[in-house]
Amino acid sequence: MYIWMLFLHIAGTFGFLLAHGASASVSYALRGERSPERIRALLELSAASYRVMYPALLLLLVSGIIAGFQGRWWRYGWIWASLVLLIAIVWAMSVLGSRYYGQARKAAGLPYFEKGKTLPAVEALSPAEVEAILAKTNPHLLTLIGFGGILLIAWLMMFKPF
Repeated sequence: MYIWMLFLHIAGTFGFLLAHGASASVSYALRGERSPERIRALLELSAASYRVMYPALLLLLVSGIIAGFQGRWWRYGWIWASLVLLIAIVWAMSVLGSRYYGQARKAAGLPYFEKGKTLPAVEALSPAEVEAILAKTNPHLLTLIGFGGILLIAWLMMFKPF
């Protein structure tokens, strides 16, 4: 049964990375985009990826916890470090990413997310105001946190250093 949990854990990871890759790509594309229609389309593409991203993240998390019990890994530090690191990455990405991209969605006249709730669209701001909000985003920092954190988790799980 352990091998099946490991398989589901890896499948959840692949699903999460595939879906979240759309949002990562959008974050870079938005930096140079000026067309309000294209900005809205890109933001909608990013939001559409959540339908796969969050269930895949849940699969990754649940199967990893179960596999941890099946493999009796919970007595080792690497699994705890991996779990804490995953939670920290999700938190950091939510705080740093959602803050600006939620503002961008609202400014572009799209339904937006605020404090974990989806709110209805309001009147779009001027293109210059939308551009000013998008200029505050930092896709490089988000990539560093996400990619670097996932690499560190992979290292912990493969090499089990402690």
